[in-house]
Amino acid sequence: MSQRIEPRIEAGWKARLADEFNTDSFNQLKAFLAAERQAGKVLYPPGSKLFSAFDNTPWDRVKVVIVGQDPYHGPGQANGLCFSVNPGVRPPPSLVNIFKELSSDLDCPIPKHGDLSHWAREGVLLLNATLTVEARRAGSHQDKGWEAFTHAVIEKVVAEKDHVVFILWGKYAQAKEAVIDTTRHRVIKSPHPSPFSADRGFFGSQPFSRTNAILNEWGLEPVDWVIPDA
Repeated sequence: MSQRIEPRIEAGWKARLADEFNTDSFNQLKAFLAAERQAGKVLYPPGSKLFSAFDNTPWDRVKVVIVGQDPYHGPGQANGLCFSVNPGVRPPPSLVNIFKELSSDLDCPIPKHGDLSHWAREGVLLLNATLTVEARRAGSHQDKGWEAFTHAVIEKVVAEKDHVVFILWGKYAQAKEAVIDTTRHRVIKSPHPSPFSADRGFFGSQPFSRTNAILNEWGLEPVDWVIPDA
């Protein structure tokens, strides 16, 4: 079993997810990842960034959840936060479209980099459904066990928190809506920001201002969506 994927994760999350780290599904996932590395395959993100979504957004700070699919599979791109890339890495097309909508929605300047860790620190959990991927093979780690783990994460948030906004872009993310109690939480959904679908309703959906309006309604601090220069 590879030590590189032992759950080193923010304490609040670790306390709530301890049982998930001991399931047969998670043990099988660890064995799969260890075998992939043993075979010399390059996996993203690096092990130190595997649980960055949780480390950057501690349990007690979560007020918004954005669900992505799987990490970027190009060199140096994935940093453990969905849709985000490391500073100095050119933002991929979906992230470019997210920034266009951010600018249109809130009149924010287009960020000069694609690192979304500021959003994470603001209480936005940037959760991919699958937390790893093989280099240059999009979707290669789907159906290996991550989905069960991240589904459990969403169930924990839904069950143990009140007043969380879930932003679901595209059909893959919207499949999670079935477990969200909309009497205590809110869902904002639209087509995915990919260039293949953004023109079919993502542009103009105003997810950022709508989220802040809901948080204000609940008496919670709105998200500062303006990404500072690196």
